[in-house]
Amino acid sequence: MVRKVAAILACVPVALSAAPPLQPKLTDTLPQAINLERDAATMRAQRMPMLVLYSQDGCHFCVTARSYLVPMAAAEVRGRHALFRQIDIDSDATLVDFSGAQSTHRAVAKAQKANFTPTVRLFDADGRAIGEDIVGLRLEDFYGLYVDNAIAQARLHMGASD
Repeated sequence: MVRKVAAILACVPVALSAAPPLQPKLTDTLPQAINLERDAATMRAQRMPMLVLYSQDGCHFCVTARSYLVPMAAAEVRGRHALFRQIDIDSDATLVDFSGAQSTHRAVAKAQKANFTPTVRLFDADGRAIGEDIVGLRLEDFYGLYVDNAIAQARLHMGASD
């Protein structure tokens, strides 16, 4: 009997290690910022702030941040409370900024002094930052709450009613 139990217990680590890790996929991403001027018109009409995640290639903390933000952006209720966009600080992808000027992700991030990733910043429809940035992951267990609170504050700032 003891040998049978020992044999079963010896197999447990092998069985557990075969299960895939519960980590976000690198492909999980937010909508890329393409035209902030056009987005601002939507924000103004719907009294909705924009949440921007500043990210960069190879940032594993950014992957973790997206694991919280992507479901928030996709959720029916939360997705209607803010526009979610991603700006990659190391990318030369084209982007129209809030003023309507042609630019790149890298140039907009530099102009907005977004030097660290992941950084979450909320904007009003005029392209002004609302509240304090969420830089890094702080306490990961509370990250979703920090983001929810920031969105709620930004919505109040914009005169939105829930």
